[in-house]
Formats: sequence, structure tokens, C-alpha cells
Amino acid sequence: MTTVTASPTIPALRPRVSGLTAESVFVGRSLLHSLRDGESLLMAIMLPVMLMLMFTWVFGGAIDPTGDYVNYVVPGVILTCAGFGAASTAVYVAGDMKAGIIDRFRTMPVRASAVLTGHVVASLLRNLLATAIVIGVALLVGFRPTAGFWGWAGAVAVISLWILAITYLFAAIGLASGSPEGANGYGFIILFLPYLSSAYVPVETMPEWLQGVAQYQPVTPIIETIRGLLMGTPVDDTVGWAIAWCLGILVASFVWGAWLFRRKAGRR
Repeated sequence: MTTVTASPTIPALRPRVSGLTAESVFVGRSLLHSLRDGESLLMAIMLPVMLMLMFTWVFGGAIDPTGDYVNYVVPGVILTCAGFGAASTAVYVAGDMKAGIIDRFRTMPVRASAVLTGHVVASLLRNLLATAIVIGVALLVGFRPTAGFWGWAGAVAVISLWILAITYLFAAIGLASGSPEGANGYGFIILFLPYLSSAYVPVETMPEWLQGVAQYQPVTPIIETIRGLLMGTPVDDTVGWAIAWCLGILVASFVWGAWLFRRKAGRR
């Protein structure tokens, strides 16, 4: 008598999602979370606006009695706005890690990078919207840029590159942190960089021991490039340093974030 042994059924491997389908899904997911978390989005817009109004109306007369201080301070406020908006990315990513949703995503046939890309692209869109609102308010309070089309295009390109770089950095910080609270704390340290740059006062007015720090940190050449493009003044070699800093931060953050994601989510 012949005994027939049933062979175990081998499940078919699910094909990996092709193209940018996964990225678009995760971008939509992050945007929906942003709309549901309206308080964070509102604060990311209101804090820079309040900061700009405080510096122009409260401190502006003491810093520059001519009333032209608003033209100086707006680029710094724009980068501060970008920092506040990007910082929320660290909290969102850390929240996903703590909730275990990343472990669920890794069982799906999608690229590991798609999750981070969704957070980063959604943050970029949020930050560009917030930046547009801040510039609109600045125009209402006296900001008068002299840039033409190419000046504006260059300024927007540098702002977008900086937002992309710092958002990837905050995403990596979110992966490295053990909790959303920790991610928020680590990110808060980076938000102090504009205050140690030429964002609000010229570097030469600072103490000598601080001038070197302010001059050679990444935010100063980026601000000077944006300021020069918007106000029609020479940017000299600051544009090269600005792009180099942005690309350096972007590449380092992308590599660090990818390594952290594979290690923490178990993707080998």
C-alpha cells in the first residue's frame, strides 16, 4: 500500500511594490497625520511669525533705528521656521518606532526607505507652505526684497535644499531616539543654530571668541546666500558654502538614517 504524504504548501512570495507607489502612499499617510495634528502645524507657523514680529516691532528699533531691520531679519526667520517645521519629523518618526508600526511595515513588500521618504517629503511640503506664509506676513510688515525672478528662484531653491537636508537630519534623530520626547529634546538643540549665526545680528557685532563659531557654522552662509539673493546684493562665495553644507548634511543624514532604519527595524 502506497502512502501519499502531502507536501507543505509554500506561500508565494509577494512582489515588491514597483516605482514610487510606496513612497506616494507614505507621503499621503504623513500628510494625513499632519492635518490631524493641526496644533503642531499651527505652532510651526505661528512661532516664526511671532518671532519675526517681536524682532521687528520690539527689538528692531533698538538694533536698527532706520527701520530697515525687517529686510535683514527675514532670511533668519525663514530658516528658523524651517527648523521648527522639520523638528516635528523627528517626533513623528520616533512615534512610529515606539508604536511598532515600523515592524509592521517591514513585513510588507516595500522599500525600507519609503517610510522615511514619506515623512521627509510631507515635511518638505509643510515647511514650504509655512515659509510662504511667513514671507507673506513679512511683506505686510515692511519686508521689501529687490530680487527679480532668478533671485527669487535661487532663494527658493536654497531654502528647499536646506529644508530637505535638515528634515532628513531630524528623521535620523527620530530613529536614533528612544521616544518622541527624547527626539523633541535632541532636535531642540539644533534649533539654536540660527541664534548663533548672522540670522539676527551681524557676526562682527558678536564677541571675538564667538565670531569664529558663528562664521563657520552651516547656517551663516545659507542665510547670507538667501539674504543676498532676495536683496540683490553680492553673494560671493557664500552660495558655494551654502550648497556644500546642505548637500553634506543631506548625504550624511540619509546614510545615517538608512543604517538606523535597517538596524532598528531589523531589515538586513
